[in-house]
Amino acid sequence: MSQVFNSNEDWMKLLVSQTKQRLSKIYQGGGKKAMEKQKERKKLSPRERIEYLVDDMSSFIEIGAFAGFEMYEEEGGCPAGGTVAGLGYVSGKQVVIVANDQTVKAGAWFPITGKKNLRMQEIAMENRLPIIYLVDSAGVFLPMQDEIFPDKEHFGRIFRNNARMSSMGITQIAAVMGACVAGGAYLPIMSDETLMVEGNGSIFLAGSYLVKAAIGETIDNETLGGASTHTEISGIADYKFDTEETCLDHIKSIISRLGKTQEAGYNRIESKPPLKDPNEIYGQIPVGNQKPYDMLGIIERLVDDSNFEQFKEDYGKTILCGYARIEGWSVGIVANQRLVSKNKKGEMQIGGVIYNDSADKAARFIMNCNQKNIPLVFLQDVTGFMVGSRSEHSGIIKDGAKMVNAVANSVVPKITIVIGNSYGAGNYAMCGKAYDPRFIYSWPSAKIAVMGGEQAAKTLLQIQVATLKGKGKVITEEEEQKLLKNIQDKYDLQSAAYYAAARLWVDAIIDPIETRKYISEGIKAANQNPNQEKFNLGLLQV
Repeated sequence: MSQVFNSNEDWMKLLVSQTKQRLSKIYQGGGKKAMEKQKERKKLSPRERIEYLVDDMSSFIEIGAFAGFEMYEEEGGCPAGGTVAGLGYVSGKQVVIVANDQTVKAGAWFPITGKKNLRMQEIAMENRLPIIYLVDSAGVFLPMQDEIFPDKEHFGRIFRNNARMSSMGITQIAAVMGACVAGGAYLPIMSDETLMVEGNGSIFLAGSYLVKAAIGETIDNETLGGASTHTEISGIADYKFDTEETCLDHIKSIISRLGKTQEAGYNRIESKPPLKDPNEIYGQIPVGNQKPYDMLGIIERLVDDSNFEQFKEDYGKTILCGYARIEGWSVGIVANQRLVSKNKKGEMQIGGVIYNDSADKAARFIMNCNQKNIPLVFLQDVTGFMVGSRSEHSGIIKDGAKMVNAVANSVVPKITIVIGNSYGAGNYAMCGKAYDPRFIYSWPSAKIAVMGGEQAAKTLLQIQVATLKGKGKVITEEEEQKLLKNIQDKYDLQSAAYYAAARLWVDAIIDPIETRKYISEGIKAANQNPNQEKFNLGLLQV
């Protein structure tokens, strides 16, 4: 391998190592003392509950591990958004699992907790997957109640989704392993079956302290809303168990009895590993993503047999489109090409930029995949659409609109991987979060922003300097450079993969070597929903 490849590999592996180090801290939840208190009460941690429940933890796809990362420092932090969640297999069936983390502020709901739980319900609904709730929460985090309680995408939407999933025939199982308080009490009762662990599980609209304050009644929590109360008196719960393990065993039993559902029918054959060494994927992107590189090198290390059949190979070269298989699944790939190329007129085109011809090509390819019922995979490393008089006069907005329209109206599953840059309207055209990908992941090298940090910083600097001069203030060159650095540092922080993952703009930051697995599991989830809409481009025809 060349020295350049080795440098690239070292850089990417360092980013992956940093991600894993941060995840290891997140996995500690609320910390050692909080975990010890769980053990004293004979309770498992949320990750232990999931590990016991799933068939194989290695196949568990965690969603939102970075949710809330560095967002609530003044409140003591909210690791993983106070919830551990993802896709796993229980009794051979792919399911969605959502587990409250009682070690984080007693499992209280922060704004990001609500957003994460809604995202998991969205995944269950889009893919018609059974969802299992492992409940252990003290309810809304009161100091931030205005950011979690009243709005459309806030706490109450959870229960609306419970009702909607019930009408859709999606299995919902709730295991109450700790507190389940106030509005949160509706979640298990709106599920199909409710299980409770005796001694720890409790469900009530108001706990014993609030009952005493409100109506003067003196009662303990277990008598008020414990497992025996709700299985023997109120009839709210369906089963009670002495231990968490026996409760989880019963969930496995319930899932094992679910009938087979109809599938969407996405094509899959026997999987083949890539011919080109997948481990070489680490060395494909230049250090800092500052130089051009061949996206084909990444694709050939992702797809089965390294076989990528290009669509319109010699046209619109700044986007690669083509058919391939990933772990046996037939996919259509739309990827930004970072190499500098020439168009049909012999004009040079900058890699990573979407030109008229590449937008036209991608729109046509997306239509073809919808026509053939082939899932789409978007590999993003895009700086935006081409600007300037030549592009504007050639109708770049019109061609870009065609591509955006095709992405927006696409009905086959879309899975997006943000490999490098994801800037401006390029993020939209390449199926960013706003365009409803079934799943969206990023590599640790990803950057998501309206434009690159350097360009944004210079633009903002010009505005700030002009404002200061307008007020009669004189700014030296040294002060100007310091201001530029402060702006760029802030902008770089906000465009980093961790910032995006903390706010659930992406579902997870993944190790590049695991990209095949994440795409395959995403298509397998999507294959569980046969109710696909009809593809219709609407008014903007391609």
